[in-house]
Amino acid sequence: MAYEDRRRSTFEHMYRCYPVSFIDKPHLEKGDKIIMPPSALDRLASLQIEYPMLFELNNPSAGRVTHCGVLEFIADEGLVFLPYWMMKNMLLQEGDVVQVKNASLAKGTYVKLQPHTKDFLDISNPKAILETSLRSYSCLTTGDTIMVAYNNKKYYINIVETKPSAAVSIIETDCEVDFAPPLDYEEPVKQAPSALLNRKRPEVEDEPANKIAKFSPFTGSGRRLDGKSLIQSVAPDSSPTLKKHQSEAHNGTKDSKSSNPASRQPSGKLVFGSNANQPQNEASKVAPKNSSQEQPQKVEESKFQAFSGKKYSLKG
Repeated sequence: MAYEDRRRSTFEHMYRCYPVSFIDKPHLEKGDKIIMPPSALDRLASLQIEYPMLFELNNPSAGRVTHCGVLEFIADEGLVFLPYWMMKNMLLQEGDVVQVKNASLAKGTYVKLQPHTKDFLDISNPKAILETSLRSYSCLTTGDTIMVAYNNKKYYINIVETKPSAAVSIIETDCEVDFAPPLDYEEPVKQAPSALLNRKRPEVEDEPANKIAKFSPFTGSGRRLDGKSLIQSVAPDSSPTLKKHQSEAHNGTKDSKSSNPASRQPSGKLVFGSNANQPQNEASKVAPKNSSQEQPQKVEESKFQAFSGKKYSLKG
């Protein structure tokens, strides 16, 4: 008896499905309502079913299941008209067979949605638009993809999760809505802080070397006013490296002169034995006399002598 009572309260029938555009009702694409034949209403009226009427749609060939409501009973016998997005979820083609069965669903408390594109999040208030659009829906099923139309554009949204069950009723209920990142969302790549520091450090270190240039005054070459070439180039006073090299070269010549006494020997003479230093001593003795004798001559030569040239006569 219980089995017969349950069978009497259950509506189950097979229909051939077609999109709602076939009966000039394109506005039904914005919800989950279907159009059934009048015989279905007669059968449902004789059963003890809960209102509002909710149905389970099953595609036996593909194993797809979803849930929906009903708007009218004006379809031809043996036919049922579904929104096209619902037929796509069920993998149904025009004229395919679908099983329609009445269902009782709990009221939903939580729904998690995932838009297909980031464009839906660019809307000024997506939650308000979603709340308005979901008024045309009777129930939601986990795994379905619903369509929300706004501003002459269609947005497709996946039903990721529903609570307290996999299929819930959203008629006259307060339901918490959460959003998952869109399918085409890509997180920005964050660079490691160490890599950023390594990139910035060379720039900071190179700046002083590029900006601060060493100043070397009087580095050009000198020229005489009469056009003659310079015999000796004068090094600038500001170059300490040249002074250092000159002092080292001067000290080197002194050391070489002191270390080579034989180089001061008179040319054409060979000295043997202990008398090797004798010419040096003689030269040192003679040196003061010569220096004293040559000193007045040098002083005289240094004096300026006017009209010291030869005399010539005009007569020849």
